Amino acid sequence: MADLERFRWEGKDALTPGKHTIVFDFKYDGPGFGKGGTGVLKVDDKEAATNKVPHTLPFIMSIDETFDVGVDTRTPVADKDYQVPFRFSGKIDKLTFKVGPVQLTSDEHQIIRHARAGANN
Repeated sequence: MADLERFRWEGKDALTPGKHTIVFDFKYDGPGFGKGGTGVLKVDDKEAATNKVPHTLPFIMSIDETFDVGVDTRTPVADKDYQVPFRFSGKIDKLTFKVGPVQLTSDEHQIIRHARAGANN
């Protein structure tokens, strides 16, 4: 993982016991590689935190980081909050993950096509 910079969305209040709906929405400033964006964290349809990210990683894909739900086995969100491996002790009833459209310019699509063609040689 690059771990160059970490961003955090955190509500001002702790969650109360019981069932909650948590939504994180990230609007990318693309098209283009490595652009920034704005993330909004909502809890029970109320905005809890909004942060602007000035840039994202354009190409790096970590082979040692995982996409974890309910457990964190690699890099913690914040080192001071917990140590990995960390398992969520509550219950997750449902997870919905929506991926938006690829946001690349036509030149960037061409760069990728060229790189893929070279990789096949």
